[in-house]
Amino acid sequence: MRRRDMFKLTAGAAMLAAPRIARAEKSSVLRFVPTAPLTALDPVWTGARGTRDHGYLVFDTLYGIDESLVAQPQMAAGHTIDDDGKRWTITLREKLRFHDGEPVLASDVVASIRRIGAREGFSRALMAATDELSAADDRRIVFRLKKPFPHLPQALGGCTVSMPAIMPARLAATDPFKAITEMVGSGPFRFVPAEFNAGNRAVYERFQDYVPRDGGKASFLAGAKTVHFDRVEWTAIPDGAVSSAALHTGEIDWVEVVQGDLLASLAHDPKLMVETNRVSTAIGMRRFNQLHPPFDNPAVRRALLGAIDQAEAMQAVAGVDPANWRAGVGLFGPGSPLANDEGIGVMTAPRDYDRVKRELAAAGYKGESVLALDVADIFELHALSIVGIEQLRKAGMNVEVRTADFGTVIRSRFNKDVPDKGGWNVFFTLLDGSYNFTPAANGFLSSTGPNGFPGWATAPKIDELNQAWLDAPDMETERRVCRELQAQFWRDVPYIPMGEYTQYDCHTRAITDLPKGFPLFYGVRPA
Repeated sequence: MRRRDMFKLTAGAAMLAAPRIARAEKSSVLRFVPTAPLTALDPVWTGARGTRDHGYLVFDTLYGIDESLVAQPQMAAGHTIDDDGKRWTITLREKLRFHDGEPVLASDVVASIRRIGAREGFSRALMAATDELSAADDRRIVFRLKKPFPHLPQALGGCTVSMPAIMPARLAATDPFKAITEMVGSGPFRFVPAEFNAGNRAVYERFQDYVPRDGGKASFLAGAKTVHFDRVEWTAIPDGAVSSAALHTGEIDWVEVVQGDLLASLAHDPKLMVETNRVSTAIGMRRFNQLHPPFDNPAVRRALLGAIDQAEAMQAVAGVDPANWRAGVGLFGPGSPLANDEGIGVMTAPRDYDRVKRELAAAGYKGESVLALDVADIFELHALSIVGIEQLRKAGMNVEVRTADFGTVIRSRFNKDVPDKGGWNVFFTLLDGSYNFTPAANGFLSSTGPNGFPGWATAPKIDELNQAWLDAPDMETERRVCRELQAQFWRDVPYIPMGEYTQYDCHTRAITDLPKGFPLFYGVRPA
């Protein structure tokens, strides 16, 4: 059966009707098809891919990660460090304004950092190391630290599961565990709420008062975020064949991720360009709910390490060509500075489902029902879920499936109730490459119990090693700590990696200078 046929037929996946795409008459409109439909708007509340990409249009950050994965001042003009590294004074650039016309003040930044610090692991580590965070005046933010925290710019620079978005203090005062819906940022584009149709359409207009950094050009999340289009229109098209056809006919300009079996036809169209880059990868993930049985038992989670066939999972997502995917994947993205092979034999040894069944029984699993969430309207997530569910069943688990559209699944993931009251036991997702370079950037790795990311892992030793990485004085120490961290990861198993694949975008040659990384809309210009 072809991969596209599987998407249409398995697990009752209900295809959403593809919207009719109106042809834009002006070249100042950039028409984009996201992989994940935009349903949640708050990039602090969720790290969902569509929400993250939306966040970088609407909001800006104090620092930004460049293409070399180094943090650079962004909204910050710069900083000074005193008191042996325990006092940072950060000065905002002049003339920064929010979309409602109000100036960006240091008090807004302080409130925003406090909000992200309650949600996201890297920022939470920064706040744990902070004695006092204050606004010295309208343009200066002061961190008084308990001990040096050299990764401070990186913690506030993005490339984390939740975006460290700077927003007005009145919005940042919202409970970090409740999503905001009013979109007022200081980023290069304004969100147009009147044209928003959740899961289907989102529109952004150039923010005329945005002040890019002086000189140079954008470099991933840093640099001069210069806008060349007056308007960006997102249209969700669940069927990859439909979005590819729209590229061929010129009805859209850019598709975020192309299905593997459609790459060849797009690459042969002289009007189109297929591209990828080092950040355009994703690691498949089987995420467990540790609040409820059976996955509150680490022995059950460890037993299931032997039930993951990474090659099988990645072939379902990315096709059979091994050039497009990698098995034998651990905690960090292959080829990244901290990647290592510690304990990787648990993923690369021959799969033995009879042995897994015995280990599950020894761990106390007695055939209880587990509920798996399955995304119907995103091919890659649905394919990953179908394979992951089948592997659980081959291991002898009694799996029930709740299939729904992406937005519904995202909301369901936050439900902490038992499965028969709306909760869940396991879901499958893709962790973008930008989150897999450091341990602190991966919110699913942090151990925060009921106040953390869905799955609500509790793993004190992982937290201890995360802190050791934050305190490491040099790269050699960082690598040593990360080997220990990966070894502990196989013991605690907050999730199981399912392999990594390369993602390809496709865009018309009528646009150029797409920033490297995930979809960013500054810097893109007509060719």
